[in-house]
Amino acid sequence: MSVFTRVAGGRLNAWFTILAALAVGAAVFWLPTPDNPAPVSATGLSDRWQSTQVERLQDELPASDVQPAIVVVTRDDRAPLTDADRTAVTTGTGALSGFTVGGQVAPPQLSPDGTVALVAVPLSTEGGQEAVAATVAEVREALTALPAELTVEVTGPPAFTADLTKVFEGADTTLLAVTAAVVALLLLVTYRSPLLWMVPLAVVAATEQVALRALDTVIPAVGINFAGGAVSGIASVLVFGAATNYALLLIARYREELRREADRFAAMRAALRRTAEPILASGGTVMLGVLTLLLSERELNRALAVACATGILLAMASALLVLPAALVLLGRRLFWPFVPHVGSEGREGRVWGRLGAAVIRRPVPVAVLATLLLAALALGGLGLRTGLSETEQFRVQPEAVAGAETLARAFPAGTTQPVAVMTRPDTVPAVTAAAAEVPGVASARPGTAGPTVAQVDVVLEAEPGTTASDRTLEALRDAVAAVPDSAPPAPAGGDTPAGAIVGGTVAGTYDASAADAEDLRVILPLILLLVGAVLVLLLRGLLAPVLLVVTVVASYFASLGGAWLLFDHVLGFPALDTTVPLLAFVFLVALGVDYNIFLVTRAREDARTAGTREGMLSALRVTGGVITSAGILLAAVFAVLGVLPLITLTQIGIIVCLGVLLDTLLVRTVVVPALAFLLGERFWWPGRVTDGQNPRQTHSDISARTLRT
Repeated sequence: MSVFTRVAGGRLNAWFTILAALAVGAAVFWLPTPDNPAPVSATGLSDRWQSTQVERLQDELPASDVQPAIVVVTRDDRAPLTDADRTAVTTGTGALSGFTVGGQVAPPQLSPDGTVALVAVPLSTEGGQEAVAATVAEVREALTALPAELTVEVTGPPAFTADLTKVFEGADTTLLAVTAAVVALLLLVTYRSPLLWMVPLAVVAATEQVALRALDTVIPAVGINFAGGAVSGIASVLVFGAATNYALLLIARYREELRREADRFAAMRAALRRTAEPILASGGTVMLGVLTLLLSERELNRALAVACATGILLAMASALLVLPAALVLLGRRLFWPFVPHVGSEGREGRVWGRLGAAVIRRPVPVAVLATLLLAALALGGLGLRTGLSETEQFRVQPEAVAGAETLARAFPAGTTQPVAVMTRPDTVPAVTAAAAEVPGVASARPGTAGPTVAQVDVVLEAEPGTTASDRTLEALRDAVAAVPDSAPPAPAGGDTPAGAIVGGTVAGTYDASAADAEDLRVILPLILLLVGAVLVLLLRGLLAPVLLVVTVVASYFASLGGAWLLFDHVLGFPALDTTVPLLAFVFLVALGVDYNIFLVTRAREDARTAGTREGMLSALRVTGGVITSAGILLAAVFAVLGVLPLITLTQIGIIVCLGVLLDTLLVRTVVVPALAFLLGERFWWPGRVTDGQNPRQTHSDISARTLRT
């Protein structure tokens, strides 16, 4: 008896499991929370990137913990500011001296056309994001004293930090409420029982809360900064979706066994023997998939790897230990009004049996049509654009974005995000001159200097994050690095640069985009190899695993293309965030192969006595309903990411939602069965599942028998 079947060994075992789970869950909330490591950099990139090296060197400058908030003032009618307006701006912003480092505010700068006034307010960044957000809120409140006919917007790095913090306020509660409501509705529709749906929902919701609390301990404990926000949101929906999927699979098999066994404990033991392997294989595949993100250049992705792996581990434990105990204690009547009795027949597989019969009659045309559909969707991604600027990250425009756009209409677009060039104090004049000569540079002037390192502040003409901005940045890096003896000292723990280096927010975005492209080249082939290896071990063959991996990759490209058509033509998103293709690929490959695992492991089990074609048909008939329900539920749960305020999360949610639906409704239902029907026993090559004594069955034999069921 395995550790899982012991849970259903009797009433005492089940109660012990429930009480132990409650104790462990409570203990998790009492775990000490280690100090959260400081982020490795603003972008989460390592010291090998220039933007991170610049951050390290800026720490050696005087007032390194100071960033300017930019106050932007215009008239409501967009007319030039009057003398009275300018006086009001000078007086109003002068009152901000109590918030500034140094206690002074520089006089306002007017745009050439006189319509916009700009005031730089140096704010301290000590205390982290929450402290910065609180200071920005106070600055904004103080500026409400300006005349009503003036529009006042606060932008710049501190304002973006504050607005990002604000948009996530209450997001966890909203996400939990919407996710739980979606799961409850789909479980109610799936089981058509007023009682049954509450048990898996309660177990899954408790698992999600325990997992989120565990992240506060686990992620910092492995030396990774845990910022919450996006990481918590993605981990939450993944745990909800995966744990509910495993619950659906277990309950479906348990209901099937209750029609064979009078003893509900024996029925649960049989169900666990049959479902433990696919659930562990599925969860193991997802864990291996997300753990490949530990190789990412981004610290956020590494935190996501630990978060998702932890969540999946707890989801498997809840599905194989806690849920079985709860189900057997509550008894067979939990399924009311559709209580499964010994000898009764289930009706849930008839539709899927007929669908399988239709596929088996013409597997080649069906496979070709399905492939053409996937290819057509994939073609939708031919015009795909990647790269969102900082002002394009939000679904609802916050004040910092509005202020940056106002500023860009009257000043060089890069004014709010100047580029920092780090060099030696004695080469500042030469580096400044070299930077000023670069096409696309609006201005270059000496900035703060220390004993061994100095900064040159450069403003670009192009809007940050655009192609023009990237080209100017590349040219700027080449130009300043070529200045003789311009290399600053080596950053702490790093190597000495070859020449002057370029950083700042704009450069950080550029480096992050390059890092994301590198992650794609490294992680994509690795996750395919790992998933393929799991399938080889599970199915004990080569051909079937290769075919399954190919189908999942095909559905990924189809979902990416289909989602891009939606983003571009319906939602009006300017581009995909550079992190989205990688994260969507990891989740889709890891999760998409789940449904194939559930189907093919059951087909392999039934094929031992009936042959591959009959085994696949039987598996489709028996698992079709539960896998479809699981896929629709997981797709809906990921779509819930759209309630969060960042475009990146909305894009990940929609792509994964579409991909899971394609895997569930097309690949698993049509493509994989068609391939199995075509290949027969060769589907498992070089392994074998039959004993060689099964009669050869024609497509018409199987179809006729299916239609009679």
